[in-house]
Amino acid sequence: MKFAAFALAASALALTATADTTDSAAPADETAVTHTVEQAKADPAQWRAVDPEQLFIFETSKGRILIEAFPEIAPKHVAQFSEIIRSGKYDGTKFHRVIKGFMAQGGDIFAMNGEGSGLPNIEAEFTYRRNPDEMPLDYAIGDRDLAEGGFIKGFPMATRPLWLAQDLGNETIESWIPHCPGVVSTARLGDDVNSANSQFFLMRGYAEHLDKQYTAWGRVIEGQDVVMSIKKGPDGTDGVVRDPDTLVSAKVAADLPAAERPAAWVMRTDTDAFAATIEDDGIPHVCSLPPVPAVVEN
Repeated sequence: MKFAAFALAASALALTATADTTDSAAPADETAVTHTVEQAKADPAQWRAVDPEQLFIFETSKGRILIEAFPEIAPKHVAQFSEIIRSGKYDGTKFHRVIKGFMAQGGDIFAMNGEGSGLPNIEAEFTYRRNPDEMPLDYAIGDRDLAEGGFIKGFPMATRPLWLAQDLGNETIESWIPHCPGVVSTARLGDDVNSANSQFFLMRGYAEHLDKQYTAWGRVIEGQDVVMSIKKGPDGTDGVVRDPDTLVSAKVAADLPAAERPAAWVMRTDTDAFAATIEDDGIPHVCSLPPVPAVVEN
């Protein structure tokens, strides 16, 4: 199950979707509440402003996608993607591999310039060690000591349970971002776990088999409908797209004048108000829950 480093390297195109996948931007919620920027601005106790340094703007041929990065989870990957975005080398690249119910892959700079990003490959950051005192689950699914999933800063999170770390006398717990719809992750070449460079993929469905095998570092906070509309590859081509859609430009919000950049707020997941929105009984998987709401101005 591998991603290709180059769009046409057929021998490396081994990653496949699991059977019976279906495109789904998020679980259906006919009772979803509409939130406003005005509400978010007026209620910082319930809404968190997104750092413009961590807000990536993807203008595509299908529309705008806003991505929030989480550098504490995968600092080397976020730093490299930020540098590539700022270099302008993503502009004009294609979503060259798109599979229904699975993901949309882009960022193949080599196909654009024959040279690639000019940056070294990145060491794998599939998981990270989380100190539960310093970075607790904002919202734990089920009993906090037993929880294997929840949210941190609005990001879906999977984790070893707290009791296991306590039993082993560990101060930190292995955790990771699961490959839920809307999650942004990193492609790599073949079996080389340290071969990630510039290619990324945007999740269109949940793919458990990617968890702890690829480095997830962000999530779409606006434009998942755009992700779902990106042209997919024909059946039988392993997702390789003919006449693919384009990433017209990529920018870091902080680099734009304040009056021109989008500003975003995410519902805080460490509040009783957020906990009250989780209506699922039992122990649902975090990827089965609706994405945490966000609102955007500009």
